[in-house]
Amino acid sequence: MENTVLLIIDVQNDYFPGGKMTLEGAEEAGKNVQQILEYFRKNHLPVIHIRHISTNDGATFFLPGTAGSEIHSLVSPLADEKVIEKHFPNSFRETDLLQYLQSKNIKNLVITGMMTDVCVESTTRASFDFGFNNTVIGDATATRDRELNGQMVKAVEVQRSFLAGISALGNLYARIVNTSDFLEGK
Repeated sequence: MENTVLLIIDVQNDYFPGGKMTLEGAEEAGKNVQQILEYFRKNHLPVIHIRHISTNDGATFFLPGTAGSEIHSLVSPLADEKVIEKHFPNSFRETDLLQYLQSKNIKNLVITGMMTDVCVESTTRASFDFGFNNTVIGDATATRDRELNGQMVKAVEVQRSFLAGISALGNLYARIVNTSDFLEGK
């Protein structure tokens, strides 16, 4: 786990039941993120929390100053854990994430968070392009049903497809594991 950081992307209140953009399986994914976070804390490994704040016209969730935009209590940051605020799906875009990782000599990212097919996927692909080795904890991510050309695509299919896409070609962008396998060192 040398030169490794845990990246928790957008585990924020609006994605959970009662929020403005509830995701399928957010609670289960959030609990898995919490387990990974506890492992990193117990082993004194670095953690970065990513918090999305919507600043684009027409945004309906993660609005500035709202309870929905706050990081969920399952993974509340500690005082010594880095929190990066972003305004785009890619956590590297117009943030100090890349510079911070380079300053800490980080080579490996363990990625968790929400939404699988938007912020997790775009951050994972960008991370690969910057030369990092990525592990995505698949069951510590969540998404929702999508519509494509008038047809509904269930969240479970969206989830499976995007995780398959970033792990294609021999785990090109990321190795995908589940929480229990990660915690058991597999």
